[in-house]
Amino acid sequence: MAKPRTPKGRARETARRLAEEYPGTATGLCALRHESPYQLLVATVLSAQTTDERVNSVTPALFARYPTPADLAAADPEDVEKLIFPTGFYRAKARSIMGLAAALELRFGGEVPTRREDLVTLPGVGRKTANVVRSVAFGLSGLPVDTHVGRLSRRLALTTEDDPVKAELALNELVPAAERGVFSLRLILHGRKVCIARKPRCEDCVLNDFCPSSLV
Repeated sequence: MAKPRTPKGRARETARRLAEEYPGTATGLCALRHESPYQLLVATVLSAQTTDERVNSVTPALFARYPTPADLAAADPEDVEKLIFPTGFYRAKARSIMGLAAALELRFGGEVPTRREDLVTLPGVGRKTANVVRSVAFGLSGLPVDTHVGRLSRRLALTTEDDPVKAELALNELVPAAERGVFSLRLILHGRKVCIARKPRCEDCVLNDFCPSSLV
């Protein structure tokens, strides 16, 4: 087939090939283990500057102790800090997750809102976290841009933007709304396994025949 020559064409072919490499839904591809929007929201906040594996090691005990936002909002801060200590920045994260739990109770009846505009008003929740929750927990439009998504998008010449919000808005123009969340997750998986930051494995990449940055 002819190489796609436009950002939209490259985005479309990237989405198609990565869907074959990493099949599944957004929920299935998400590395953070969770059983509800509340659990995913808390886990995503805890994932800042640490690994998903580290978060998954602490959340079972955290959610067993505090299964609802009301429980977490009323928790002993020191107990929460001890439970999440391995994720790093545990004091700030404890304040954030307890604060967002209290906000959920006070303003949203204990339920996680679906609107991005509402999600970003919660303590510790930025646009990226809001997009994760929207796309994974609710199946709504949302394209989280982390370091992997930003790096791969620039290598594939889908955008030149370094700013995550500007990159997200540029990618939104290329990816259908219903596919944005899973597109982001597949880029993340590909960035971790193949398109590595320091030494990309271009020889093993299914996108190497049209990627402008390919070393093959």
